Amino acid sequence: MTFQQEATSQGLEVARIAAITLDLDDTLWPIWPTIERAERVLHAWLVREAPRTADLLITPGVLRELREATERERSDLAHDMSALRRESIRSALTRAGEDPALADPAFDAFFAERQRVTLYEDALPALQWLSARYPLVAVSNGNADIHLTGVGPWFRGAFSARGFGSGKPQAPIFHAAAASLGLAPDQVLHVGDDAALDVLGALNAGMQAAWLVRDERAWEHEAQQPQLIVPDLHALCVALGH
Repeated sequence: MTFQQEATSQGLEVARIAAITLDLDDTLWPIWPTIERAERVLHAWLVREAPRTADLLITPGVLRELREATERERSDLAHDMSALRRESIRSALTRAGEDPALADPAFDAFFAERQRVTLYEDALPALQWLSARYPLVAVSNGNADIHLTGVGPWFRGAFSARGFGSGKPQAPIFHAAAASLGLAPDQVLHVGDDAALDVLGALNAGMQAAWLVRDERAWEHEAQQPQLIVPDLHALCVALGH
């Protein structure tokens, strides 16, 4: 079988797993189609309410430039994607000579659309299967809300970098997720798509880690290995069902 068709195990200890933490963006749904659609909704809102800002943001790269400048200037917001987005919009309004107070309702329009995700085909069956066997906790650096996105019924809880105050790959957010279930980190399997944030973060926090790779990417961190590599969430369920 090819890499895409099978799971690769590096010593997964299924018997030790008492709970699972899951990343959200690019694990349960693709993030960039969601963000692109939300940015179109934002632009349509600006056309109606702040047309000079809308004209400014038509130029490719301007919003990204403003967001990167905001990240440099507001390092205190590095863990809060919502605040960074809102302040980027505020900067665009100010540059265009329009009311910066419009940043709040403009962000609200973006945020509402950002929660309208399209799950990967394997996500819902996997959530149903996993949640029947393990308590699930979401651990994300993004600003998706498990209840607004519709996946809340399958989770016991959720930890976001914004709400927690720091994010992956730092250990505290992983430890807090495990502690919320009354478990030690080594009793938890973390599942996510990002090699550094999810896998190395979880391993360094004392968890087992499953790397979800929906495309052809090689593992590049020789010093540490995920206990499991899976091409999709169906393969994760199969590996845990053995």
